Amino acid sequence: MVLLRPLVLLLALLVSDLYCLSWFIDVSESQGPGATLQSFSFNCSSYIPTLELLHVQPPTTFFNPPSLTRWQGTYVGKMTLSSSARLDALTVNHYELQLRFTCGNHVTEGRLSVDVQRDPNRDQCSGRFASPAGEIIQVRETVTPGTPLYTLLLPGQGAQMNITSAQDPPYFPGPFSIDGQGQLWAPSQGLKGQAQKVFQLQILVTFGQGRSCRGMLMVKVLPVPSSQVSFPQQAQNITIPENLVPGSKVAQVHAQGFDVRYEIVSPVPCRLFSIGRVDSVVRTTAPLELAQAPDAAVTRLRVKAFEQLRPWDSAELDFRVDVQSVNRWPPRCLPALLVTQIPETTLVGTVVNTFTCTDPDSPGSTLDYQLLFHSPASASSLCLRDRVLEVNDTLDCDVPGTCLQHTASILVLDSGQPLMATKVPVLVMVTPVNEFSPTCVSRTFRVREDARPHTLLGSVVGTDLDYPHNSIEYSTSGGSAPFAVDRLNGEVRLLGPLDYELQKSYRLTVLLTDHSQDQDPTCHRSGSCTITIEVEDVNDHAPECEPPFQELTVYAHLGRSLEVTTVSCRVAQEPQRLAFSYRIVGGNSQSRFSLQGAVLVHNDLLLGSPWPEQPHTYELLICVADAGPSAPHLSTTATVIVHIVPWRASTGATSTHRTTVPSRMTPLLVTDTEVFWQPEPWFVVVLTVTGALLLLGLGWFLSWLLRRLTQVLQTSSKPTQALLLNSIQGTKGSIEGFVEAPRMETPQAPSSVMSLHHFDGRAQDSREFPFFQTILHLGPLSLQTSSQYLCLPPDIHYLLFP
Repeated sequence: MVLLRPLVLLLALLVSDLYCLSWFIDVSESQGPGATLQSFSFNCSSYIPTLELLHVQPPTTFFNPPSLTRWQGTYVGKMTLSSSARLDALTVNHYELQLRFTCGNHVTEGRLSVDVQRDPNRDQCSGRFASPAGEIIQVRETVTPGTPLYTLLLPGQGAQMNITSAQDPPYFPGPFSIDGQGQLWAPSQGLKGQAQKVFQLQILVTFGQGRSCRGMLMVKVLPVPSSQVSFPQQAQNITIPENLVPGSKVAQVHAQGFDVRYEIVSPVPCRLFSIGRVDSVVRTTAPLELAQAPDAAVTRLRVKAFEQLRPWDSAELDFRVDVQSVNRWPPRCLPALLVTQIPETTLVGTVVNTFTCTDPDSPGSTLDYQLLFHSPASASSLCLRDRVLEVNDTLDCDVPGTCLQHTASILVLDSGQPLMATKVPVLVMVTPVNEFSPTCVSRTFRVREDARPHTLLGSVVGTDLDYPHNSIEYSTSGGSAPFAVDRLNGEVRLLGPLDYELQKSYRLTVLLTDHSQDQDPTCHRSGSCTITIEVEDVNDHAPECEPPFQELTVYAHLGRSLEVTTVSCRVAQEPQRLAFSYRIVGGNSQSRFSLQGAVLVHNDLLLGSPWPEQPHTYELLICVADAGPSAPHLSTTATVIVHIVPWRASTGATSTHRTTVPSRMTPLLVTDTEVFWQPEPWFVVVLTVTGALLLLGLGWFLSWLLRRLTQVLQTSSKPTQALLLNSIQGTKGSIEGFVEAPRMETPQAPSSVMSLHHFDGRAQDSREFPFFQTILHLGPLSLQTSSQYLCLPPDIHYLLFP
């Protein structure tokens, strides 16, 4: 106990700051008067505190007012049992004590909960049965013999009970008996005529392990009740609805008598009904929900009426109360809302959902289920069997308008009155499934080889059994064909130029891929087909004639036709094209030429046309066009120059008889081919640029040469020129055979040829006079005079003047 005091002190300190804190203690029922139940410690230094017991629930005198003493600076309060305390766990096992602690102006209230615990070593006899006065039992003298009168309730099992007091006649009509369950039985002879007698019975209760206790039962026999109290009405049945709230009036009974009181004697205790002790009104005491309490449907009540002062003067009335179910709540379903989706490939008979519905007013009752379609109004894809929603028909989303959201309601009806229903909204979405691959039909397109880019050749029409049927994308696989397929509409268009001569047909593989046909956007199916594109030949090359230009000399005979030449033409790019048409479009004066196919014929059979006496030249223009079904017809023009030389037969005399050329003579065809050189354009450009550069260089050189000559002439002097002339004239003879140098004149010195600064009789190096070196280089020179030769060295350049 000393160890617990610090904990109690801590709790007390907490109580000083908290309001209405509760304590819980356990007390054995063997505790006697004066036993301490609980100790409290409080701090209150400035005032004298008080501790009060306000009340006890249930009311009892088993507890003393709390005491409060000072101990080591704190106040300790104690709760003890009073001298009248008799704790019995079977009678009351819990007490609530409200305490108040006051310290000056600070007031704290707390609750002490006392739980009474059973003591297995204590004698089990308690209550009035163990008291000296004993338990009093009142029975009527008309009680049925051998029926139970009273049940002695004792704790534990296996106790043996015996009546130890004497039951000798004539006071006792017969012995009372008690069994092991504590039931006291009436004598077999009955109690008729034993009114007003009191039978005292001593009972020994023996427990195991040698423990026992004693008690007393007092059986008081009451006389037969008088007929003053009675019920005028007979037994009746009362029907009430289950939705009556507690306290509602059910019925009111009335008994005749003086100061009559009423009570319900069966069933005891009565959980659902009560009767007013004075006003005799039967009222409900609990909800009559048949769903929670099915046994409340029928209740048989027995009401007893008796005089307050003469309780034995009584009368009883039996009646039945029927509780009628009231349909207040509609059925409740799980799920309350169904939203689901199923693929279109769901098999018929597949369960979509099972509904679980109950009626709160009548659990277990049968409910009626109905399927109501909203959209579409007459759908047969779903059906309801009992409470199971199933697929009733094939769900096909490949037909327009069939892959829908099925909106419906499950109508659930109960069987109560009034009829109540619940609607469960249902939304079933049928999702598409990509079941089929797209297909297309192989086709053949024709296109002219001169078709322009982006020309529409045709369309690849893909079909898909899945809805929507046109959700197809087109593409081509591999190859480098000059064609493209539109991704959305499958149109085949030309991308580049075509050449019939290089390739006449193309095979194009078109891939078809569907989309947006499955709940999963990544689910695709594909197919393919092959289209053939045939290129139609178009006449896009004009004929070429070899040679394109001919010049012929023909000796014509009078009155005869002569084949001049054959125009040879072909289409190099299309060697298979051999059909051409020929016609003369120019130069055919007097219509002397005609064409027989590709053969040019000279006709000299024209009547009235004079025979040409002199040769004549014709420049014929022949238009050669391709023939055949291909369009357009392209043409070229060949030029043929024909020199017609009249051919006359030679005669032996000078008569005017004209001799014709024998018919067996073959005309001579002379072909004159002139060869000419036609340079390439780049060569002409290079030659022109080179010539221009050479002319510019020559012009610059001449200008430089003139400038140098001018400078030399300006620096020469006249004395030098005279000295030079005199020395030359002094020679013995004139120089014969000398080649005279040309005389140079300049604007600055017109009268002199050359002027030198001085002349010392020595020869000068021509390098000092580059101009003269350029003018005269005689080499070894011999100057001959009349008397002698003058020999000059060969490596010296000389200037000679006349």
